[in-house]
This record gives sequence, structure tokens and C-alpha cells, in this order.
Amino acid sequence: MKWECQGSFESFLRIMRNGNSDVMEWVKRCLEALDRPYATFVEFTLISGLRKTEAIQSFNLVVKLGQAGKLDEYYNRSLESLEHFRYPEKFIRGSKNVFFSFIPEALLNRIVECNATISDSGLKRRRMRYAIRHSRLKDLRDYHATFLLHHGLLREEIDLIQGRVGKSMFMRHYFSPAIEDLKNRTLKAVNQMQKALN
Repeated sequence: MKWECQGSFESFLRIMRNGNSDVMEWVKRCLEALDRPYATFVEFTLISGLRKTEAIQSFNLVVKLGQAGKLDEYYNRSLESLEHFRYPEKFIRGSKNVFFSFIPEALLNRIVECNATISDSGLKRRRMRYAIRHSRLKDLRDYHATFLLHHGLLREEIDLIQGRVGKSMFMRHYFSPAIEDLKNRTLKAVNQMQKALN
């Protein structure tokens, strides 16, 4: 099987369709209708910018480690960061990687308090029950990246947060952001994102 990148024309059409213009309305609908664990999961997926599979694994790992009192094995409190790289079997997968996610501690605490793991099929059943027709989880990743860009982060920083380290000489050998500064600017943008949910 050969993986082919999306062509420039397809990318242009995606931009023109502006499919993410109502993504926050979808999130708000989920937050209103879904039970607490699944509503929290949708918010977590928006805030983290993780792919659906990564978000499910990360959410469930937070719950599991939180119940065992071992969350510090995954969450770096000083950087307010989930350190996915500590679990390479789950999060380092060839071309689809994720290394870390800046998550406010308050959101993390709410995930632990849910005390329930989630699944893709569980989310689908709940969407059907409450007539939330389409899943927009994939769109949340796009929205996250665009939101961070509009709030001052560089493309290279967003790529790093979303697990992309390109093949350019600059990214591979010279790009070295100050992680503390990146955390502060990312969480500032994330705070704005959370305010938009109210």
C-alpha cells in the first residue's frame, strides 16, 4: 500500500468548503447533551488537538493512572503537559506521532474525576441517542491548529505540538523552542478556546 499526500487542489477545496466554520457549535451541542465522561472527552479532544485514536487512548490512560495515583508518570505538572513520548507503544507510530500536549490541570482533574473510560463505539451510541448526526472529532484537530496559529503560535510550533517534525533541515536540526514559553503561549490560547465554549 502506498500513502499519497493530499494534493494542493484537494487542500484548496477543503479550505474553500470551510468545513470548520460551525465546529464550536458541534462541540457546544456535545457538551450540553452528552454524559459527563463523553462531554469531557470532546472538550479534551478540542483542547489537545489529538487525533481521535490518540485522544481516546490518552483520556483512558489519564483515568487509569489517576485511579492508581500514578498520574505523575504521564502528566508533567510544572509544564502542564501530558508527556505522550513516555508511552511510545501508544503514541509513536511511524508517520502518526504525538509527543506531548499542553493541558490545563483543571481539565485533567475533571477527566480523573469522571472515573470512567470511553470508547469510539460509546461515543457513537450517544451521538445517535441525542441526534448529534455527524462526528466532528477529525475537524477538532484542524480547528485546534488554526486557532493556535491565529493566537500567535508559529507553524513549526503547532506542528511540534501536533506531532509533526518535518523533513526540513531547520525542523530536524535547528528548531529549538523554549518549552516553558511555548507552554505559556499555548495555554493562553487554550484558555481563549475554553472561554468560547461558554
